[in-house]
Amino acid sequence: MAYVPGTALLAALVVGCSASTGTGGSAPDSKPGEATVAAAAPGKYRTLPDPCRAVAPSALKDLLPVAAELPEDQQKKVYEGAATITYDTDRRVGCRWKSEAPDASHTLFIDFERVVSYDPSVSDDDRAREVYTKKETAAGLSSPSAAPSSTKDAEKRTSPSSDSASGSASHALSGPASEDGNANDPAGKNGSDTGGSTDGSAGSAGSADESLLPRTLDDLGDGAFLDDLLTRAGSTAQNRTVSVVFRTSNVIVTIEYTEQPAVPTGPPDSKELQDKAQSLARKLVDKFSE
Repeated sequence: MAYVPGTALLAALVVGCSASTGTGGSAPDSKPGEATVAAAAPGKYRTLPDPCRAVAPSALKDLLPVAAELPEDQQKKVYEGAATITYDTDRRVGCRWKSEAPDASHTLFIDFERVVSYDPSVSDDDRAREVYTKKETAAGLSSPSAAPSSTKDAEKRTSPSSDSASGSASHALSGPASEDGNANDPAGKNGSDTGGSTDGSAGSAGSADESLLPRTLDDLGDGAFLDDLLTRAGSTAQNRTVSVVFRTSNVIVTIEYTEQPAVPTGPPDSKELQDKAQSLARKLVDKFSE
């Protein structure tokens, strides 16, 4: 019988044991068939633009017609706007402009909300779609093809505005916190100057133009809707606030445009306010696409 040195024998035993395991070099804790779940894609937008610089001076002159008649220093102050107070400017920002005249005042408010998903299996875009859908549903427009079937339906939906949570479209756009948990509420604290009881919908009371009723819009961003709220201000005057809300990727934009007559001359023109609000919305969609 041949003599095998101790060191050589130990090496042979180690090689033999390794070959008999049949693991192929895989890690001892690996679990066959277990797949790694990839994290959902982040949203397109990681920051937000300055809202007070988001509207071009030419657009502001159209939306705030009286401001052009003011002295230059006052014009500059009006067009600069006032930024809303937020706690995280990467998540939510807003700006407000107002011009006043003896016969009427105009107020413009815009709000940018960047939605972030904290669930790795849900993308920011999908989470933003959920937030937008809740706003659309709260406004009484539950799906892209759904719209109030009659003036009566629209009048039922546009309930009186108040500072408490309600089913009105005004509160569909804002609340004590954003839908994704952000505690900022620039739209709610600095909403349009409306109040009192609702006295109708788009168009003159009792004879609303079907094309001007609150509705979804199919040509703005990844989803959009328009609301038109007529409220009483004082004993006879009526305010009108037209709101346009749209989503582009993981950002939700809210526009509120209000005309408040100083004298009882009848309700502000719905079509004019809607056209101007939609025109601004298209400009903002293009700005986010730059």
